[in-house]
Amino acid sequence: MPRTTTLGQYIVSRLEEVGLKHVFGIPGDYVLGFYDMLIDSSLDVIGTCTELGAGFAADAYARVNGLGAACVTYCVGGFNILNAVGGAYAEKSPMIVLTGSPGMDERQHSSLLHHQVRDFHTQLEVFRQVTVAAEALEDPHRAPDQIDECLDLCLRQKRPVYLEIPRDQVNAKVRAPEPLQLNRRKSDRGALNEAVAEAAAILKGAKKAVILAGVEIHRFSLQEPLLELVEKTGLPVAATLLGKSVISERHPQYLGVYEGAMGHDKVRRTVESADAVIILGAFMTDINLGIYTANLDEGRTVNAHSERVSIKRHHFDEIVLRDFIKGLTKAVPKRRRVKIDRPAERPFKVRPKAALKVRRFFDRMDEYLEEGNIVICDIGDSLFGGSDLTIHKRTEFLSPAYYTSMGFAVPAAIGAQIKNRKLRPIVFVGDGAFQMTGQELSTIARNGLNPIVFVLNNKGYTTERFIAEGPYNDINDWAYHLWPNIVRNGWGCEVRTEGELEDALVQAREYRTSFSIINVHLEKYDTSKALERLGKRLSKRAKR
Repeated sequence: MPRTTTLGQYIVSRLEEVGLKHVFGIPGDYVLGFYDMLIDSSLDVIGTCTELGAGFAADAYARVNGLGAACVTYCVGGFNILNAVGGAYAEKSPMIVLTGSPGMDERQHSSLLHHQVRDFHTQLEVFRQVTVAAEALEDPHRAPDQIDECLDLCLRQKRPVYLEIPRDQVNAKVRAPEPLQLNRRKSDRGALNEAVAEAAAILKGAKKAVILAGVEIHRFSLQEPLLELVEKTGLPVAATLLGKSVISERHPQYLGVYEGAMGHDKVRRTVESADAVIILGAFMTDINLGIYTANLDEGRTVNAHSERVSIKRHHFDEIVLRDFIKGLTKAVPKRRRVKIDRPAERPFKVRPKAALKVRRFFDRMDEYLEEGNIVICDIGDSLFGGSDLTIHKRTEFLSPAYYTSMGFAVPAAIGAQIKNRKLRPIVFVGDGAFQMTGQELSTIARNGLNPIVFVLNNKGYTTERFIAEGPYNDINDWAYHLWPNIVRNGWGCEVRTEGELEDALVQAREYRTSFSIINVHLEKYDTSKALERLGKRLSKRAKR
């Protein structure tokens, strides 16, 4: 007789099999039966303050660990997490969204059940727009295949999937799981050989080539193949903003972040003057390209990502990015390393009584970072100022640099640290973004995490001020440093001068039992150079 299990246990066993250790979320009556199964499993369930916080935490967990998961209730929970799932889809972060729904039997007795919006499949149809697969597990005979296909697509495409569990199906009998079989994508050997040969010929003939690496290097764990290519070719390598930290930024061949006119002029000139640009795993978005101030000639590029390889104006499909990078590394001759002139490092000299300025603040933070830190930036000046920080190791910089949703950073600190307590987050968040999700400090305190959170407090939405000024950009000035009083844990202070910042940095580093929050007072229009350039560019576009 075939072995059986319950539908809920089938899902749990698959989550354990693919290596998950934590699930984030908030319970509700439609999903309580499945929550009990999660609690009884090897998985740790991390309850957050909001479903949006759970989504951002699961997204960050996936970026650091390769896969994340969140579990919420029907509609009121699902639609709350939707924004985070949309960001994960846009930026290729593999997460599993689990939700309950009304039971199949109770649907027969009433067409109007609580949390319902339009009909019973409204939430399912919405999530189909922001995931690579969305399934309602309404038939126990089909459910195992639906679950396995969703997991396969999530891991293969590095984007979210959605599984909806009617509450009376949690204990429905289904066939017991066999070992999970994942469909590994394979390259078309002829297309791969032709693309590699053409790209290698371009590199061999180039006098000033450069590599530009993007976010898919993170998502598909291609840091090591990238490093092998960089070291064999001796070429300089730049990163897109979303791809920042694809390689240690202390590597002698690392140029910096390429973001058109928003970035450092030396990086821009090096990339744009190259006679061959090897673009690997990059999203060519408006933010990555400095609001299209980048000047990349398609006729000089080899652009390889997970869906296609384009060489000048030739296009090759059915090529796995890993195979292309490894093939190119093998095909090109070893070259002497291109020397990159770096400005001499000058120790930061504190001006104790000087008012804090954004540019000076990030200069000081660049020295403050140490081994074991992971930098998490919300959008705005937290991101643009943070883009100049030197990240010590690979994949230690997280930010929603394409989707640019405010409120990412504080809950992302949960997902980044919960599995590896030795990885201490350094969080940069604007006051506007903090007011959206800062209550997740309660989740951080409850779980004994210890990020250092810097709230860049300029009393409003500074990025918007440079696009179009108006009273809608002003927000109430909170006493952010007093959050430890609210959650009854943590340490906080406020700083206005460089001297006060120095004292705060020492205390925050030494305080390791819970979070530290530093309220960094800044002038209303004080910004990084990158944000000022970006704001001016956006302002011109907004007024067309």
